[in-house]
Amino acid sequence: MAALEKAQPKDLDASEIDVRLGATWIDVDYIQKFMEETFETPFYLRSTIEVKFSSFTAEWQVTGKTRVNSHDVAAYVTYGTDRANAYRILEESLNLKDIRIYDTVEDADGKQKRILNKKETTLAQQKQQAIKDAFRDWVWKDPYRREELCHKYNELFNSTRPREYDGSHIHFVGMNPEITLREHQKNAIAHILYGGNTLLAHEVGAGKTFEMAAAAMESKRLGLCQKSLFVVPNHLTIQWANEFLRLYPSAKLLVATRKDFEASRRKKFCARIATGDYDAVIIGHSQFERIPVSTERQQIQLEDQIEEIEDAIASMKYQRGENFTIKQMEKTRRSLQAKLDKLMSTERKDDVVTFEQLGVDRLFVNESQYVKNLFLYTKMRNVAGLSTSESQRSSDMFMKCRYLDEITGGRGVVFATGTPVSNSMTELYTVMRYLQYGSLQKMGLTHFDC
Repeated sequence: MAALEKAQPKDLDASEIDVRLGATWIDVDYIQKFMEETFETPFYLRSTIEVKFSSFTAEWQVTGKTRVNSHDVAAYVTYGTDRANAYRILEESLNLKDIRIYDTVEDADGKQKRILNKKETTLAQQKQQAIKDAFRDWVWKDPYRREELCHKYNELFNSTRPREYDGSHIHFVGMNPEITLREHQKNAIAHILYGGNTLLAHEVGAGKTFEMAAAAMESKRLGLCQKSLFVVPNHLTIQWANEFLRLYPSAKLLVATRKDFEASRRKKFCARIATGDYDAVIIGHSQFERIPVSTERQQIQLEDQIEEIEDAIASMKYQRGENFTIKQMEKTRRSLQAKLDKLMSTERKDDVVTFEQLGVDRLFVNESQYVKNLFLYTKMRNVAGLSTSESQRSSDMFMKCRYLDEITGGRGVVFATGTPVSNSMTELYTVMRYLQYGSLQKMGLTHFDC
């Protein structure tokens, strides 16, 4: 018991927790209370002006924000302006947006267009800052509220102690006796064997190749998996096989050459993966992409994505969101719909082996930064490095990771890269979606804005 207590993370107190408006783990009732107390909402309007939150799109809304009398000092002077009252600014802040004020003007052709009013925008943004400061002061003021929020935060985000893995006891049966693995390599292999999905984010030259090869062989020997598939850069398949055999001279490998994935031979090669008993199969990234996921699975996934985007578009339109964002999302929806239509119309090629039929239950992805452009929906504007485009390769990988999570209980995927974060703040979130989707769902963080 004492050892367990000692291992628990220390609870953070209020001074160590940064709470800002729009944090989705804070209960709506608290935001409502803050709004009523700070803006001194008149009693007869308290049932009309309500704060609402949609967990599906991570969207906040303040209903009845226009019902406030224009003589209300708190709403139009202290925390708001003539052009944007405090309730509207609060809603924008909850949705992590900077408030902007536009004027509608007619151009020479009589077309209406919106132009940013810099003076009014600056004024409104000062009020926005005042509201954020007021919230920061308000949130910890009440001792009961402070205790409850601290407890909730610690319970959600500070209750997991990352396991430390020690691989010093592992006996690598069949490994080349001339080669000795370093301590960090053994620990990483222990992580793959005992932990769930794993990211090996070691720098170049730290020995990721040997870690993955040894983990695959040990997993098979211990009965943790039946067949491992290695996805590596196209030009490195042979080099990978040589390294693998240097470590395990008796390993039974199947290695794809460029010829194996020509249209005429692909079917035969996939059949060999499915029917053979190999320790590991090594193929290139672009070849991996050509092995399809079954039509039924693709259909379900595409329909889910379309539904998600339609909900997001609807809530953006309801909130009169940025036209640009809506157009971007419409474009994505159309491309998904086109994919779905194409999927439904193609003749069923029953003789193509699907990914599920290969019998692969452990996937090792080398240079995983190749699949970092996974689709992302966010309400935030003008934040550098938020790309909402997706690549075919990434959505294909995401589908296959979801399948492996399903059959292995979240233990079947290993990513390795020397550059886990290269140029965008979304990349770690993307890696988490590939490898820790279950954890994100459990904490209510599947949405990027959360």
